[in-house]
Amino acid sequence: MSRRRIEAVLFDLGDTLLHFGKVSKGQLVEEAIRRSYAYLQEHQQPTGSFWVYRLLHLWGVRWYLLRSWATGKDFNSLDLLRTYCEINRMTLTPEQLEELNWRWYENLAEVGVVEPGTGEALTELHRMGLDLGVLSNTFIHKSSLERHLEQEGLLEFFPVRLYSYEFPWRKPNVNIFQEAAKRVGVEPEKILFVGDLIHKDVIGAQAAGMIAALKVGPSNVGKTVPRGVHCIDRIADLPALISRIEASQQESTGERNERTK
Repeated sequence: MSRRRIEAVLFDLGDTLLHFGKVSKGQLVEEAIRRSYAYLQEHQQPTGSFWVYRLLHLWGVRWYLLRSWATGKDFNSLDLLRTYCEINRMTLTPEQLEELNWRWYENLAEVGVVEPGTGEALTELHRMGLDLGVLSNTFIHKSSLERHLEQEGLLEFFPVRLYSYEFPWRKPNVNIFQEAAKRVGVEPEKILFVGDLIHKDVIGAQAAGMIAALKVGPSNVGKTVPRGVHCIDRIADLPALISRIEASQQESTGERNERTK
């Protein structure tokens, strides 16, 4: 059997792989409404008044976010748009629906950035023989998220991608971490999970038996880091961190072998 300590690395998405910084959620939603309305008009769909469209979508988004918070389950943005179009007798192809979903997400993608050195670090992790994947809490349909990852040159690194809207649970629920382990085909204790949120990423990963790495950032400043959690400043720090973890494992194994002689 393999004696490697770590065989796979799973990543959170927002503010771990993709960084959005301090953005106004209100402005993002307003711009998304404008872009989606313009797209529907371009395709001669029965949009009605912009101000009615804006009001319906503004309160609709808030309602579904509230319901998601209350139920602990994320909704699927594409299904929501499909239902809206059907109710309003709009005729869009599946490809056009995905493009409409992108128009809602597009301005967020425009402000998103990837840290320097991320691609090189992921290449090195792949060279080290590690399986890579993404596990993200999100209601945004994967067609938009993966389009964004592809634009940033990251999609090819992650053959396994899990989004919470596809499941009845989301982080920090242990079930979704366990499902991620099944998808990647590696035992939880041999998976390193990297995220920026202590209460969702770190605590959930540890509860599932994974090794946790906290990406230090604004969301966790001043918070107590749980025992046994590794901290990194950048994704580029991961190859060195994994090498240290495995070196420590080998030293511990060597010491145990010496004691049994």
